[in-house]
Amino acid sequence: MKTLAKELWFETKKRLEFIDITARVEAALAESGVREGLCLVNAMHITASVFINDNESGLHADFADWLEKMAPHEPVSSYRHNVGEDNADAHLKRQIFGREVVVAITEGKLHFGPWERIFYGEFDGKRRKRVLIKIIGE
Repeated sequence: MKTLAKELWFETKKRLEFIDITARVEAALAESGVREGLCLVNAMHITASVFINDNESGLHADFADWLEKMAPHEPVSSYRHNVGEDNADAHLKRQIFGREVVVAITEGKLHFGPWERIFYGEFDGKRRKRVLIKIIGE
């Protein structure tokens, strides 16, 4: 069995951002040499997410608007968590979008459906955070 663990690091310019990381995950898969197996990609911070969806800017704007309605950043005083912090909304947004994705590897490629891409979702940006890629297979 072959395995590869690789970390991707991010420091976003905005508080909320979506970054297509598909090419970086595909590069890690090529590096691993795995032809059949599984690829786990997970955010290693509790105010960030990894998810699969379409790479369409209107959809991403809709995500941002919807998340802000579900868990608005302001007023920060409305959250019990925000004692000395201002990121309670980011914790809630992460719960909505989830921690990780697992993608099947078939014939050395990520086995996606139509239009699927892997994204890093940042909800409390402007500081250094990481994503783990773990590939296991033959």
